[in-house]
Amino acid sequence: MTWPDTPEGKAQRHEDYEETHRRCAVRIREVLKTNGGIYIKMGQHLSAVNLIPTAWSTAMRPLQDQCQPTPLPELQALFLEELGQPLTTVFSTFDPTPIGVASLAQVHVATDRQTGRKVAVKIMHPDLEEFCAVDMKTTTLMLKVVKSFFPTFEFSWLGEEMEQNLPLEMDFRHEAANAARAEADFAGLKKTSLVIPQVLWAKRRAMVMEFIEGARVDDLRYLAEHAIDRNRVSQELSRIFSRMLYITGTFHADPHAGNLLIRPAQPGSRSPYNFEIVLLDHGLYFTMEESLRVNYAHLWLSLISPSSPAIEAERRKYAYLAGNIDDELYPIFQAAITGRQALDPSKKDRGSMMDLGAQTKEEARAMRIAVAQGGLIESLFDLLRRVPRRILMVLKVNDLTRSLDAALHTTHGPARIFLIVAHYCNLAVVRDDLDNITRRYRSSGFSVSLIRDWFAAWWRYESWNVSLGLLEMGADAKAGVEKWRLWFRGLREDGWRRAWEDAAGIDH
Repeated sequence: MTWPDTPEGKAQRHEDYEETHRRCAVRIREVLKTNGGIYIKMGQHLSAVNLIPTAWSTAMRPLQDQCQPTPLPELQALFLEELGQPLTTVFSTFDPTPIGVASLAQVHVATDRQTGRKVAVKIMHPDLEEFCAVDMKTTTLMLKVVKSFFPTFEFSWLGEEMEQNLPLEMDFRHEAANAARAEADFAGLKKTSLVIPQVLWAKRRAMVMEFIEGARVDDLRYLAEHAIDRNRVSQELSRIFSRMLYITGTFHADPHAGNLLIRPAQPGSRSPYNFEIVLLDHGLYFTMEESLRVNYAHLWLSLISPSSPAIEAERRKYAYLAGNIDDELYPIFQAAITGRQALDPSKKDRGSMMDLGAQTKEEARAMRIAVAQGGLIESLFDLLRRVPRRILMVLKVNDLTRSLDAALHTTHGPARIFLIVAHYCNLAVVRDDLDNITRRYRSSGFSVSLIRDWFAAWWRYESWNVSLGLLEMGADAKAGVEKWRLWFRGLREDGWRRAWEDAAGIDH
């Protein structure tokens, strides 16, 4: 098919490409849905990757909450096989209707018979193991076959990641260990809104945790009814996952809204606000080595710095060190990090990430057109081939947290989240600087250059801290003004109730 080289022809070409992507994506989604199990898991991974055409990620999104529950008799048989005891022996009550169904398991509310405590019981789908090995080999083989016909096609990484991590996700003892590690990583903080449900016991295919009441973190009406500031919720989410990514180096790799609950702060809570964020499903965790974390932190700090030739060179340097990205792919990598069109140092309103306002419909459309119309898609696949797998997972987490910020209808703008990430990047960099200085001291002893480098590291860290703090104060003040503007608009249009809903970001 050819299209005339006219504005109308180009527009038609774009629509035809988008329709082709949409049609193929829906067909693949239905195949994944029909096959269930790990195929749904694969679709869920794709739904969270913004590096693929929008039609594909959008088409896969329904798979996040379209898993079919396993009938109770099959669960009872698995539980008996796993523990050697029936459900009725361990629990005095067991709700047969699951409160959550995922691709690998489902969760029921029960009462522990010994303690009388209300608990959440997670049980694996019984037929999963029977077909898992065959399904994984089939998936990996098919991805390789497709790649042999279309060499630029690059989704083999998805099969490799699943083949490596799925066996771990299918052992709930591994999930319990991840939860314990995350709890330990935040245990030393005096203030944090994070709550991780206590795991009471875990077997390979069954696990019991404390039951925690709450609502989905993006339930705006719940937030408004409990006087919870949605801007603060988004900011706390960013702090939690930034600490994991840049400081501890071990991170939860699936922070979508279904894995996050929110509840009012409980007595004795460490939360600095009137709410707590409950993080669920700790099956998928990754660890980043220190050099990769620090290089990526350097890259992030350079992206929010005012543009200059020196800063531009620094951006490209750390894009190569963190992502194995050369100058040709750098603009695409940069767009993947920010979720926006690439920065342009020649333009005052696009020189750094701090210049980016809310994404306009025109910008979103321009990005879709660029991806859909051929050339850029090959560059995206090239990027997927080159980038370290851990960085791909970091980009996935960034995309998910950005989606949560959008779902919360925040009024602080995208730069507010960038500032929080920058705080943790700044901390990661100075800790690395001080570690290097300490190693030099132990190796060579005291020197003037050592003192000079220590002072330089301290000065950079404090300069960033002061600058970021001032920018945060300005962003929060602007967000507060915007909330009042929405409140007055609602009051003027339809009275007190509408004012309350508009200020809370609730759609009508």
